[in-house]
Amino acid sequence: MADSLPIARPLKDAARRGVRTIGRLTHEARMTPDFLIVGAQRCGTTSLFRYLREHPAILRDRLDKGVHYFDMHYDRGMAWYRGHFPLTATARMVQRRVGVRPQTFEASPFYMFHPLGPERIARDLPGVRLIAMVRDPVERAFSAHAQEVRRGFETEPFERALELEEARLAGEVEKMLADPHYLSFSVQHHAYRARGRYVEQLERMERLFGRDRIHVIDSHELSANPEAVYDRLLEFLGLPNLGYPTFERHNAAPRPAPMPESVRRELTEHFEPYDARLADWLGREPSWR
Repeated sequence: MADSLPIARPLKDAARRGVRTIGRLTHEARMTPDFLIVGAQRCGTTSLFRYLREHPAILRDRLDKGVHYFDMHYDRGMAWYRGHFPLTATARMVQRRVGVRPQTFEASPFYMFHPLGPERIARDLPGVRLIAMVRDPVERAFSAHAQEVRRGFETEPFERALELEEARLAGEVEKMLADPHYLSFSVQHHAYRARGRYVEQLERMERLFGRDRIHVIDSHELSANPEAVYDRLLEFLGLPNLGYPTFERHNAAPRPAPMPESVRRELTEHFEPYDARLADWLGREPSWR
């Protein structure tokens, strides 16, 4: 079995390249997303993606949870992007079977935070709806740091990474805006506080899409009362409930050592004004307040 592993990976990669090539060549016959899960990172987007893909009238990208077109691969063009999605002929067959026009989507949790992502989406996908997930930003920052450490993108302990964040991000957004091809490692991997200032990102998206095309899900509420949250989401998408999915947590990871209370207090104080603005934007208090 061990001897087959080095062979299996190249075969799998070759198969993926073949699927992507066929997708690009047939892009005009394919669907474009009706909605996107745009973030935020470490807020339960993987679980939500898996719940939605169980809906009989929701079709997904054929290979991946997230295409990362509007953040990492925008230079590849819309033909490449559309090549990821199902054929419209497939959608017609599904519609005959379930009696509902199918929708398709993907989930790339960097879209909401990327300096150019929302503007690109608004330009290329007129009418698309956006789903944003939020959670306690203190816990989100801690979880994101643990993930970056696991992936090898972070070498500093949490408290030191927070101290370095401002310097690491200094000037990076400006570089990304000036050069759309520039990929900032720190914006992607080291924005522990910045990604948790959800209201800034939601306000920017509201200016581009309007409030009625943005649906926000509190990840704690999804865990505590998944059926009600799922029903509200389907109402936003204009889809009937054809049966509840299996509500399980996905992409959870072992917790590192507990967060020092001094760090928790500092982060809570940092996020307080942003959470207050978020409550005003939502019209309700988020679960962590």
